[in-house]
Amino acid sequence: MKFLHLADLHIGKRVCEHNMLEDQEYILGKVLEVVEAEKPEAVLIAGDVYDKSVPSAEAVSVLDDFLVSLSATGAKVFVISGNHDSAERIAFGGRLMQSKGVFMSPVYDGNFSPVTLHDEFGEVDVWMLPFVRPADVRAVENIEAKDGAENATVIADFTDAVRVAISKMKFTAGRRNVLLSHQFVTGAERSDSEENIGGLDNVDASVFAGFDYVALGHIHKPQDISTSCNGGPVARARYCGTPLKYSLSEAVHEKSVTVVELAGITDIAQNLAQLNVRTVPLVPLHDVRKVRGMFADIVSPKFIAEQEAAGKKLDDYVYVELTDEIDIPDAVMKLRGTYKNLMTLTYDNTRTRMQSTKMEAVNVKEKSPMELFEDFYKEQNGIEMSSEQREFMDLLVHKIWEADNSEIREEVAG
Repeated sequence: MKFLHLADLHIGKRVCEHNMLEDQEYILGKVLEVVEAEKPEAVLIAGDVYDKSVPSAEAVSVLDDFLVSLSATGAKVFVISGNHDSAERIAFGGRLMQSKGVFMSPVYDGNFSPVTLHDEFGEVDVWMLPFVRPADVRAVENIEAKDGAENATVIADFTDAVRVAISKMKFTAGRRNVLLSHQFVTGAERSDSEENIGGLDNVDASVFAGFDYVALGHIHKPQDISTSCNGGPVARARYCGTPLKYSLSEAVHEKSVTVVELAGITDIAQNLAQLNVRTVPLVPLHDVRKVRGMFADIVSPKFIAEQEAAGKKLDDYVYVELTDEIDIPDAVMKLRGTYKNLMTLTYDNTRTRMQSTKMEAVNVKEKSPMELFEDFYKEQNGIEMSSEQREFMDLLVHKIWEADNSEIREEVAG
């Protein structure tokens, strides 16, 4: 059975105040082309379909069009809510959509019913676990405890929460099992565009043992995750990553769609099916990259020609880092004359490097006013004062010092 794994669409996202809807519509069109070519039995969308819990009308329209188009291909579609989504909004209308082969995850309540698919090897149960926090699972467990359970289950962290949630899924012997989940698995490599709560949301990969494939969402870089079964590492969980680059830290990522092919159970001891995972590249409307150099150089015809020869487009989403020692007046406006999709402008020069370095405390009483000013000038400008500047300041300091002393003498005499 063939699955196509997507996640983290973040429809409606803005990057550096730039609306990404046009890019998102474009890349979802490319995803549909992959679906048409691969003809999977199901498309798995593992959370964060929207970027906000209350998405804009335009974002809702984009997702609606995408789901309608996916349904028209004949593939089953599974969608779970992520940490950026509203679980209630994703669940709304779910039962109606099932008639069109679109399955939306319900709000977590501790009850799971898989959707069973069939192929020549037998049945595959697809389970949907929306993003859950410990508080979500605790609430359900406390309700159960009042109904007769002697002790509420201890749920101290995210790992406990996901483990307890998965324990509610009752496997049927002989069937293969696929899970959609949207959590941060310990050890996964993060990107700057992801929501991060300092590691408190970590989930140990061991909670996913026993699944033939785990379609993960939340982490933006495509990567495999090793779970374990009977004590041994098994790479049966994967983050497919975002279909678009949403930060400069993702510039080196190779965005793609993950294609999963699940055959029959070949490992009888571990009850796991044969698994083949591959990717299909996604080429965006605009790439994300960094441009670094002196202002005059990076806007020169020669530099632009070299970029175009290397396949880099001027309308890419560009993060510029200037190395000029002196700030360029109206640099953003001038740069947008060449790079219309300029995202940010920063400087890397002697001054900025000095500012980023923590200054050591000095005993100011041991330095003269002139020495203190020389230190201040160097810190602000990154260079030493010239002899002319030093001579001028030395004269000015003496005049000020003499004026102060004359006032003191007048006060004493008075």
